[in-house]
Amino acid sequence: MLPFPASARTSKPAKPAKKLSFDEWVAAFRAKAEARGVNEATYTRVMRGLKPDRTGLEAIGNQPEFHEELWQYLNRRVSDWRIIAGRQKAKDDASLLARIEHDFGVAPAIMLGVWGMESAFGDPVVQQNHMRPIFPSLATLAWAEPRRRAYWEGELIHALEIVQRGWGAPAEMVGSWAGAMGHTQWMPEVWLHVGMDYNNDGKVSPFGPPDDALGSTAKFLVNRGHYRRGEPWGFEVRMPQHVRGQGARTYAVWQALGVQRADGQAFPVPDAKARPLVPVPGGPAFLLGANFFAVKSYNPSTNYALALCHLGDRCVGGAPFKQKFPGSERAPTLAEVEEIQRRLTALGYNTGGVDGRVGNDTMLAVQNYQRKVGIDPADGYAGVGLLERLRRGS
Repeated sequence: MLPFPASARTSKPAKPAKKLSFDEWVAAFRAKAEARGVNEATYTRVMRGLKPDRTGLEAIGNQPEFHEELWQYLNRRVSDWRIIAGRQKAKDDASLLARIEHDFGVAPAIMLGVWGMESAFGDPVVQQNHMRPIFPSLATLAWAEPRRRAYWEGELIHALEIVQRGWGAPAEMVGSWAGAMGHTQWMPEVWLHVGMDYNNDGKVSPFGPPDDALGSTAKFLVNRGHYRRGEPWGFEVRMPQHVRGQGARTYAVWQALGVQRADGQAFPVPDAKARPLVPVPGGPAFLLGANFFAVKSYNPSTNYALALCHLGDRCVGGAPFKQKFPGSERAPTLAEVEEIQRRLTALGYNTGGVDGRVGNDTMLAVQNYQRKVGIDPADGYAGVGLLERLRRGS
């Protein structure tokens, strides 16, 4: 913060500026949007009569907290439901995935992993239950969330520009409370500046057919993440203790040091380089190639990137990890998750439906049940151990 000038320090404190009502803010923001190139007609079309949506403000201040071990994080995201849905998408969209691999070099497994992690493959149930109009959300955040006001204002202006270009109508622009939309959850800025018209229909859209979303995401992974055609993201390996913690080496060198793939297969690109990772002491070990770090350009979390790559592998027929994480459980099947949701619902907890998808509603229901019956930690994890407890309790 800049220091106050001397005159300000010696004069009487100024009265704080009156906070604008939402309607007053919308009227005042017009000048800023028009200065950034939004025309009067577009602003009026989108913003006239807009009502605030405080969901984002409440989410920022009241995010439910769930402590997840890495094995729980992986089990939730590489779930039976997602694997089943992803394998069907791999068949249904095989030609699109092959075209993307031809044009950009990004493997179908990686594209399926991104798609599954970001929107559950554009699942309509997710869209219906968890998405909302983004203009009320972004406008409310820009009006009332002071910590990142410039960011929210910028995203709102980008969204207005999209409407002005004719790429999206206000009514169809729905997404998360933060404004992320479509198959691979684009923010308006990404849509506007990174998106491409991959299906040649004259506009760029993260909605509807997945071509634009997946093609643009592949381009992003290449341009931003430096994805390498023909290289694996990495492998689960069996790694002798004495070679851990060393830097990047080729797979051939790692093999000479005694490192082997956990599934016993050969390394397919022996001259590519990889780095070791043992994310949890006593758990599975991995060699991570350049394309793992390309995935991290999309989301900088190592856990996210590992889940994405593993989900993608499972969607194209890959097997579960061979080595177990300490204290872990196997992932519940789709039928077992549905049974957990059904039993919790019967006990009066709101799981958000019985659909085999574990979202925040189900996790919160699990956590509330755990607290009630004295399970510690109350981590919100809907696993096979919890199911056994529910069965005994009934």
